[in-house]
Amino acid sequence: MSNGAGALPAVVVNGARVRDPARLRAACQRAAAAAGWQSPLLLPTTPDDPGTGQAREAVEAGAAVVIAVGGDGTVRACAQALAGTGVPLAIVPAGSANLTAHALGLPGRVGSALAVAFAGRDRRIDLGSADGAVFVAMAGLGLDAAVVGGALGLTKRLTGWPAYAGAAAGQLLRQPVTFAIRLDGAAPLTRHARCVTVGNSGALPGGFAIMPDASLDDGRLDVVVLAPSGLLGWADVGRRVAAGSRRDDRQLERYQASTVEIRAEGGGGPGRGGLPRQLDGELIEPSDRLSVRVLPGALLVRAPLRGRQEPGRITI
Repeated sequence: MSNGAGALPAVVVNGARVRDPARLRAACQRAAAAAGWQSPLLLPTTPDDPGTGQAREAVEAGAAVVIAVGGDGTVRACAQALAGTGVPLAIVPAGSANLTAHALGLPGRVGSALAVAFAGRDRRIDLGSADGAVFVAMAGLGLDAAVVGGALGLTKRLTGWPAYAGAAAGQLLRQPVTFAIRLDGAAPLTRHARCVTVGNSGALPGGFAIMPDASLDDGRLDVVVLAPSGLLGWADVGRRVAAGSRRDDRQLERYQASTVEIRAEGGGGPGRGGLPRQLDGELIEPSDRLSVRVLPGALLVRAPLRGRQEPGRITI
């Protein structure tokens, strides 16, 4: 961790997630001054660039930390640029799900999150790479990506993570698909399922740990295969996830691997171009395939000092 004396911080801001930009700017300046840093370099995202170019610009300008203000999509975009650079990524969580912030135990209040950014501890975490693009929390093929698509737009911005629950309700009876899942090059598993999700962290929006053994820094990816049969099956899976159960069966299976190859057989249907896919809660091009591998220790992040976490909801 830099001692901050005279160091330059950069703040990548997703304006769609910030209600009062002037208030945020003032809070960043106060936090930087209190920690002895230079005045922050503020870099807003754009519709064409959700943060990757801005994070690269920050590195080129000599920033000692890049602070992502936004949701998991903004975090992922910044991580894409910062992977392997040694420049730490800090997070002010302002999205709908904030899965990475939750996994890191980051506080939700803006002042507390900025305090971690300027005086937290550096922690090295893994990233996932899916077809060449990085993700920090999760990648998925099938129903989970369809839920993401249903939660996008105004409803997601207004209601936060409950929008995912509402979108999921309309997808529970989506037709299952036959998946071939190859873990670490072994013989493929064939499953008739709703979706296959690969996680670097293990919690769903709302904090439900669907992959309770997942860790950001274990050098492994966690894989969950969801195949509930009807509404009763979904109710059973929901109870187990809410309780943190590790009991698996053909409705809910979990694995760990370093590389994951997923292929859906005929999942897209005629003219549909493939199944929906998502990375960290953002839709990517549909396809019937998803190739994922772990990037051990690829990203440096700012985490709270041990024993000094302050959960809560941020409003900026």
